[in-house]
Amino acid sequence: MDLAEAAPAADGTDASADAAAPLLSVRDLHVSFHTSRGIVRAVEGISYDVKRGEMLAIVGESGCGKSVSSLAVMGLLTKPSGRVERGQILFEGRDLLKLSDEQMREIRGRDISMIFQEPMTSLNPVLSIGLQVMEPLLIHLNMTEAEARARAVELLTLVGITDPDRRLEQFPHQMSGGMRQRIMIAIGLACNPKLIIADEPTTALDVTIQAQILELMKDLSRRLGIAMVIITHNLGIVARYADRVAVMYAARIVEKGTADDVFLKPRHPYAVGLMRSVPRLDQPRGLRLETIEGLPPDLRNPPKGCRFAPRCPLKLGLCEAEAPQLTNVGTGHEAACHRSGDLAAGVRVFEPTQVGESHAIDMTGRPLLAVAHMKKYFDVTRRVSWRKSEKGQVKAVDDVSFAIRRGETLGLVGESGCGKTTIGRTVLRLETPTSGEISFDGSDIAAFSQADMKPVRRKMQVVFQDPFSSLNPRMTVGQIIAEPMLVHGLVRTDAEAKARIDTYLTRVGLFPYMSERYPHEMSGGQRQRIGIARALAFEPELIVCDEPVSALDVSIQGQVINLLEDLKRQLGLTYLFIAHDLAVVRHISDRIVVMYLGRVMEIADRDELYARPLHPYTQALLDAAPIPDPVAERARTPRALKGEIPSPLNPPKGCVFHTRCPLADDQCRTLVPAARDVLEGHTVACHKV
Repeated sequence: MDLAEAAPAADGTDASADAAAPLLSVRDLHVSFHTSRGIVRAVEGISYDVKRGEMLAIVGESGCGKSVSSLAVMGLLTKPSGRVERGQILFEGRDLLKLSDEQMREIRGRDISMIFQEPMTSLNPVLSIGLQVMEPLLIHLNMTEAEARARAVELLTLVGITDPDRRLEQFPHQMSGGMRQRIMIAIGLACNPKLIIADEPTTALDVTIQAQILELMKDLSRRLGIAMVIITHNLGIVARYADRVAVMYAARIVEKGTADDVFLKPRHPYAVGLMRSVPRLDQPRGLRLETIEGLPPDLRNPPKGCRFAPRCPLKLGLCEAEAPQLTNVGTGHEAACHRSGDLAAGVRVFEPTQVGESHAIDMTGRPLLAVAHMKKYFDVTRRVSWRKSEKGQVKAVDDVSFAIRRGETLGLVGESGCGKTTIGRTVLRLETPTSGEISFDGSDIAAFSQADMKPVRRKMQVVFQDPFSSLNPRMTVGQIIAEPMLVHGLVRTDAEAKARIDTYLTRVGLFPYMSERYPHEMSGGQRQRIGIARALAFEPELIVCDEPVSALDVSIQGQVINLLEDLKRQLGLTYLFIAHDLAVVRHISDRIVVMYLGRVMEIADRDELYARPLHPYTQALLDAAPIPDPVAERARTPRALKGEIPSPLNPPKGCVFHTRCPLADDQCRTLVPAARDVLEGHTVACHKV
């Protein structure tokens, strides 16, 4: 079957005849969950249309109803708690809410498919890739096994997976995250669907793999006339790929329109706040992120008026008394705000402020942390078959050197598996280095015993990526912060501990009474603030921040970034900031180290690196990072980096990047490039520079 062949409409007519009509129309949809703690009104009165070949992006904070609305379209709400209270979901004129389970099964997977957020949990771990790609073909299109296999090979080739015949025999755990997501897309495309719903399809992917996946999906949408609904919190992705945008807040759509309208002429304060709270690669650094303070309302008992009013700087008495309705503020542009006219007239919601002066970086004295030729290898055993296994070695960190001066923030960037987190853990001596030196405040701690490390740990602390898993669920917030102070003898009495706990909670923007709560009673942003407060309890000199904002919503992410900058300025802290978001790293860092597959590719001052990236990998990272501005994105030529990251069990000889590098030659394939200073303070490991 030809992939470009258009699928017929449900009534047998040519689908192109009514191409102008919406393929999907959601009308006044209400979804609630009946729980033991009350009724959660997850979706209230949302309406939107999606045409053939169009991409609609739904954006908003966690818990706003984005995913629930799409699960309702698919008929996948958790029963019996999840219920569609009222509304219509019209697909090609048929109300999906009136169809039986059997009728929905015929449509689901054939005409409408869904790509879920985490492919590893969506793919069956005990079934081969081939069986999972072939299943919808066998069920919906009644293909023979030979036809289904041929089609599966065609699909894997289409989504950019090499050697598809061999891949069909593999299992999900044998593939990388990017390849698993491609498999999910292949399954979604298997039956030539008319509509694809993608729920955070690239959240778990690196920026270069993310660019490959989204370029593929956008191309297929245009070539095959597939309508797409993409749910995401990444505004750069929305700006680059979406045709239209719907902004959700607290179960309702507060603004919708074309991408240009929503990004460049937002008419709701929440939409304005979302756009302004994201650090951008194309704007000068120095301005403080304009964050949305506060938290969304409890949907069991939402406010009577505008649900954004408690957080809105422009609120009026009318806003708290009467909920605004979506009204036209332009051609095809709607907003639900009593003050949308004021926003159109130029009233500012947030006033930009300069970042305050930080403690000066000590450029003359010795570095606070100096890593020299550090290596960290892991011995692993890989099972080849059920009765045979072989031993291997993962070179997670291979000959890495860098230094951090007092008062400096050093950003560490690179794709998953490049060794960023291993460097952080090894510097903290949570891992023992295979070889090399780790000099902290003049002492080589690489060979320190655990007893020797105890006084050093007071000066080196860490903020982990996932705040929930790093906090003890059986301890209150106060106990979590007090524990390190008591262990290290920083306080002697409970009263003294309580006073310091209150101080640290206040310093990170929390209330002292929250010390009595447990982690599960706090939001994600609040839990991350607790992790920061616990690190501050040691009065450290260096804090390793390991992806501290990647698990947070856009607006909460901005709050935490501002907090880290404030603490650095007030306390003279030094940070090793590990992240994969290039805009965040640029905003907060003074210098940046770029890593790939265990090795350092480039080190430079922040402004120098972004203005003149010299290594082909750094250039590829910057090219792949989208900017939250549709006009700027249209002016850029998308250059997605080809290929997959090689296995760290079997890294390439020579330069580890040569398998994906457009400039690679025989020298790159055989000789490891030495890191050398090509400009003052600008180090590059590349034969071509």
